[in-house]
Amino acid sequence: MPIDIDHLTEAELIDLNNRIVERLRFLHQMRSHRKMLEFSIGDRVSFQPAGRPLLSGMITRYNKKTVTVVTDGGERWNVAPGLLQPARDAGTASGGSATALVQRNCK
Repeated sequence: MPIDIDHLTEAELIDLNNRIVERLRFLHQMRSHRKMLEFSIGDRVSFQPAGRPLLSGMITRYNKKTVTVVTDGGERWNVAPGLLQPARDAGTASGGSATALVQRNCK
């Protein structure tokens, strides 16, 4: 269904833009939440931060947009669920480089 925006006022365009942005955020959150539900606390996972080797660890917490992973080396990372993969065995998994939404917590 095409929308003719040529006849909308500036206020209507701003409102439409805000509604579109909010809907896109909602869809992104739903995808992240669905991916997060593929994992449980205590699951062994792996991920690869940009410029670092593949890391493996255990999920210890769900956050609003990320999960907390404690690596085998004791580091605590907040990782977007889309960047995780199940660990094949202790410290071994295959996969590509994760370049977005990986943060290292200094705790």
